[in-house]
Amino acid sequence: MGDSLGGEGTEVVLLEHPDSPPGPVQGLRARVLVQGGRRLGLVFRLEGALEGLRLPPPGLARRGDRLWEHTCFEVFLAPAGSAAYHEVNLSPSGEWAEYPFLSYRERGPAGPPLAPGLETSTVPGCLELAVSLDLGRLPLLAGASSLRVGLSAVTEGAGGRLSYWALRHPPGRPDFHRPEAFALALDLRQPVHPTGPGAGRGG
Repeated sequence: MGDSLGGEGTEVVLLEHPDSPPGPVQGLRARVLVQGGRRLGLVFRLEGALEGLRLPPPGLARRGDRLWEHTCFEVFLAPAGSAAYHEVNLSPSGEWAEYPFLSYRERGPAGPPLAPGLETSTVPGCLELAVSLDLGRLPLLAGASSLRVGLSAVTEGAGGRLSYWALRHPPGRPDFHRPEAFALALDLRQPVHPTGPGAGRGG
C-alpha cells in the first residue's frame, strides 16, 4: 500500500513508551513533507494485527474532542525558539481537533477552523492515515520559517488498554506535550531533518 506523498519527504519511526502494555501494534512510522512552504503533508503508517486494535468507526469529517481517549494520531507544531505550540489530533474516524497552547499545557485562544482533509485506508496488517495541514490556519506559527515537531499516537487494544507512541519519550509517564518530545526539526524552506532517537530515514 503506497502513501499519498508518493515516497517523497522524510520517514521517521515512532517508539512505543516503555510502560505501554503489550498490544497488537508491531510498528508505527510517519512520513513528512513540506508542501509549498505553508502546507505540511503527513502520512502515518501503523502495522500490526488490526483485528486486535479498537478503531473508531468511520464518520463525518468534523471537529471532535478528547480523541486521544481512543486510537488517534497527533501532531505538535512549535515555532523554533518559542514556548507556544499547536496540537492537532487526527482520528481514523475522520474527526480532528486542534488546540493552541501559549506554553506547556497553557491553552491559548482558539483560531480559525483547521478543517484538514483526512484519508484513512486499511489492508490486512496495515492502516494509513494521510493529511495535509494548512499552516496558515495555525496563528501561533505565523511568520515562522522553522518548526519543532512532535509526532505521536495513541493506540487502543481490543480490551481498551492504551499504548503510547512518539518520536521521543522524556523520562516518566507518557507526555506528548513536553518540549523534549518535539524531536523533528523542520525548516519550511528546506527538506526536513530528523534528529535524535526514533528519527531515521526509510524508503
